[in-house]
Amino acid sequence: MSGVPQGSVLEPVLFNIFVGNIDSGTECTLSKFINDTKLCGAVNTLEVRDAIQRDLDRLERWSCANDMKFNKAKCKVLHVSQGNPKNKYRLGRKWIESSLDEKDLGVLAEKRLNMRSQCVLAAQKVNHILGCIKRSMANLVEGGDSAPLLCTRETPPGVLHSAMESSAQEGHVGISPAEGREDDQRAGAPLYEERLRQMGLFSLEKRRLRGDLIAAFQYLKEA
Repeated sequence: MSGVPQGSVLEPVLFNIFVGNIDSGTECTLSKFINDTKLCGAVNTLEVRDAIQRDLDRLERWSCANDMKFNKAKCKVLHVSQGNPKNKYRLGRKWIESSLDEKDLGVLAEKRLNMRSQCVLAAQKVNHILGCIKRSMANLVEGGDSAPLLCTRETPPGVLHSAMESSAQEGHVGISPAEGREDDQRAGAPLYEERLRQMGLFSLEKRRLRGDLIAAFQYLKEA
């Protein structure tokens, strides 16, 4: 999509126009998200295995006809469940390599559908962002430097909330989810409360109460 700004709304719309008919005639389940295409099926019989291979051949013919070649180096096969026969498939003349885990829309999926690796990544993001906050707030409170709360180069919008939420829900690897939530609270909550108090701002509890009051006022006003 040459000439379309990266991250714009127009980019996925234009790309969906090109791949709109990619699933025509497929026998198995095919999901597409812009330039990310996934073909899946429950391989419990030889007929399903052959159907998946026929769909792969159909996708290869579609890519050649539309001059939109697949990046075969990035194409992987993820065998889910322990009793999977782990059949081999090819895309064109190239055999597709199997993988133990793959990241799908930011979530790491494993062959056993275990969330432990995803929790590790989420916890690492939380610790990294908390470190950025601690250093930035320390400069702002102690040295009077007007450094931003978060470094925008390293922390895109929404990463802090999603990373902390994922880590808090799933916990850390090797411990229970409850212990993981306690660790995240001990790491983040004291830092926020102390820094807000030093800056003379409302505490998190008062902010939540204010949000509830605003929501109640809007509800009563509309009623």
